Amino acid sequence: MSERAPRRVAVTGLGAVSSLGIGAEAFTEAVREGRSGITEISSFDSTGFRHTRAGEVHDFRPQDHLERLPAEKWGRSGQFAATAARLAARDAGWADDDLSEARAGSAMGTTNGEARAFQELTEQWLDRGIDGIDGDLAARASADRIAAAVNTELGLHGEAQTFGTACSASNYAIGYGFDLIRSGAMDVMIAGGADAVNRATHAGFHRLGAIAPDLCRPFDEERAGIMTAEGGAALVLESWDDAVARGARIYAEVLGYGLTCDANHPTQPDRDGIAECIRRAHKDAGVEPDAVDYVCAHGTGTAANDSTEVAAVREVFGDRLPPISSIKSMLGHTMGAASGFGALACCAALHDGFLPPTATVRAVDPALGPDLDCVPGRARDARPRVVENHGFAFGGNNAIVMLGRAA
Repeated sequence: MSERAPRRVAVTGLGAVSSLGIGAEAFTEAVREGRSGITEISSFDSTGFRHTRAGEVHDFRPQDHLERLPAEKWGRSGQFAATAARLAARDAGWADDDLSEARAGSAMGTTNGEARAFQELTEQWLDRGIDGIDGDLAARASADRIAAAVNTELGLHGEAQTFGTACSASNYAIGYGFDLIRSGAMDVMIAGGADAVNRATHAGFHRLGAIAPDLCRPFDEERAGIMTAEGGAALVLESWDDAVARGARIYAEVLGYGLTCDANHPTQPDRDGIAECIRRAHKDAGVEPDAVDYVCAHGTGTAANDSTEVAAVREVFGDRLPPISSIKSMLGHTMGAASGFGALACCAALHDGFLPPTATVRAVDPALGPDLDCVPGRARDARPRVVENHGFAFGGNNAIVMLGRAA
């Protein structure tokens, strides 16, 4: 018996809960205009920190969007994930009953899980002792509830996988969902990621000296680090043939992905590992470097990341460097949701015809080499056909997703 040919995978729905706005349309409009979501921290007491700005989601009322999930029983990251998934499902035109009956599941990425819950539990322990911990709060703390929140909200009966590969986790989740659909194991997957701003994460990056004082400025000669941020991003992935049959709008096609682990240093990115990840993604997608029209960079705005990432791209692409930009210049670093937001921006770019900007760059660092087009300021009208979405993480976990224009 001959093996069944791999199925094509379409992206039919986008959902965003971000500092730039709630919903894919609001998110995309802000990205195109190069608006900033960075404000003074209000979700925790930032006294004692030298740098006190972050990309927080303001005026978020999960009950305004959720239909099944009892928001008060779930952590903020789970609320972000469920809301982004609900928005993505609506955007894709899926009715709840149809999704519940389909072979559908979720795959979500995170760096910190429900870190806010752990922060509150720690404060309770210090203030009241171990017997004073709130049991209901402890029940909301497990990271696996991020994907479970998606299945609960949408009534999905397939698997609910949470990937903890830090800042590349959403791309891991998208790749996983892609594999399940192209192999025929599933028909629909909700994939993305979620994380919430919290004191512990901010303190960790602050102690590393990695937080910028005002804005994240990827590729700029005076870049000074990241901005911590939060949010949830979700994409509806489904069989291409099924999407066409039901008349769905197709934002993009998932062409393939690549994964590597540098296994080299806890925090320092590795050029060779990233370059190999790019090559694997190209091979899986069946594309050559010359076919790639745009790279959505990991682009954290740290000296180490930007120089290493650009060097790896040059190693693979040679003299023909495609435009490469970072939406973290607007969003900040949303941790486990970061590459999910990157994928969302890529899908919008392919569908609507533009290149997302590096909004905050003022003078490109000459040390990054010649002819580096980081799309400064605002989005640029374009018609990209193939785009590359980067996600890199501490521990050397690299994940790259390739997306193509629907055709």
